[in-house]
Amino acid sequence: MPEEESMDPMNTVTCTAPVNIAVIKYWGKRDEDLILPINSSLSVTLHQDQLKTTTTVATSRSFLEDRLWLNGKEEDINHSRLQSCLREIRRLARKRRSDGDAGLNLTGLSQRVHICSVNNFPTAAGLASSAAGFACLVYTLAQAFGVEGELSGIARQGSGSACRSMYGGFVQWIMGKDDDGKDSLAQQVEPETHWPELRILVLVASAERKLVGSTSGMQTSVQTSCLLKHRADAVVPDRMVQMINAVQKKDFTTFAELTMKDSNQFHATCLDTYPPIFYLNNVSRQVINLVHRYNAHYGKTRVAYTFDAGPNAVIFTLERHVPEFVSVVQHFFPPEINGGQFIKGLPVKDSLLPEDLVKAIGLEPMPKGISYVISTKPGPGPCVVQDPSEHLIGSNGLPKTTV
Repeated sequence: MPEEESMDPMNTVTCTAPVNIAVIKYWGKRDEDLILPINSSLSVTLHQDQLKTTTTVATSRSFLEDRLWLNGKEEDINHSRLQSCLREIRRLARKRRSDGDAGLNLTGLSQRVHICSVNNFPTAAGLASSAAGFACLVYTLAQAFGVEGELSGIARQGSGSACRSMYGGFVQWIMGKDDDGKDSLAQQVEPETHWPELRILVLVASAERKLVGSTSGMQTSVQTSCLLKHRADAVVPDRMVQMINAVQKKDFTTFAELTMKDSNQFHATCLDTYPPIFYLNNVSRQVINLVHRYNAHYGKTRVAYTFDAGPNAVIFTLERHVPEFVSVVQHFFPPEINGGQFIKGLPVKDSLLPEDLVKAIGLEPMPKGISYVISTKPGPGPCVVQDPSEHLIGSNGLPKTTV
């Protein structure tokens, strides 16, 4: 790739944004272009120390065209959803200029952008990569072009769930009623500091690209699933009220049971879709059985699972239960010998596994069923990276590393 010569000054901004995991699911749009959902949803933002997207945006008069690199590979920047976000940020920046904002940096307004973005987790494997990616893109573009204020509506136009990654902690995406989507926005319910005992374990069953993408899957569900309409109209509104109440009261039992029921119903709508969509696999179903048997052994709900549009399980539990439950996972999903680090993220203490618990669960182990576990907790929303050495774009206007 040739380097660009005689570079004019470059304005460079780098930001990071988090993954979010929905506990009340979003599935189905009432408007495909504006990405307006058929129901509200609620998510937990995961900590960026474990899962994040990093994006650098550079503007310069030397750039001949807008360009985009994802995970080291140049991609087509003319993707319609990406263009929607870019167009809207530039429109708002021009509006600020026309409104006579004296504090606005005008230098990059008419310049081309180079965008470089990397994930520290598998892309398109059901780990909300598009949510973190578009949230990070919109937040970084806003910083580069001097745009302030409500940004979740712009992120929504890139990827629906991206609007929830614009905030930390516990976040609801209000479906809204307006046809123009201006009231379909994300709103923080509680900050990441609200429930310090809550822990999240991401059980990575597969890092492969899923067979049916979320966008096409949703379209087919909206067209063919009777259960989906019932869910949106009759089930989710009450669940949203109950879930927000459970979060605010730190009522883990209610939070956990609602989370599992909503995950189950989401995947039931996928089965009710015609032809049916299968995001769960044998490992996923084994995790579901394991969680219910584990809870039954103790006679209370200690752990909860949820699955997005992919086979990876996300487990919610309280900090004191993490060591034992991780030991349970290691027992029933024996990792590869010398297969790399099995537990990543927040450190987990060793725990002896009670024999009566293993006997009560009584499942046949599935060796190598889980590749690794990411241990994390609720975390903050997008933030600016202050250290210039962490920019992904070098002084030549190109990515520092490519594949």
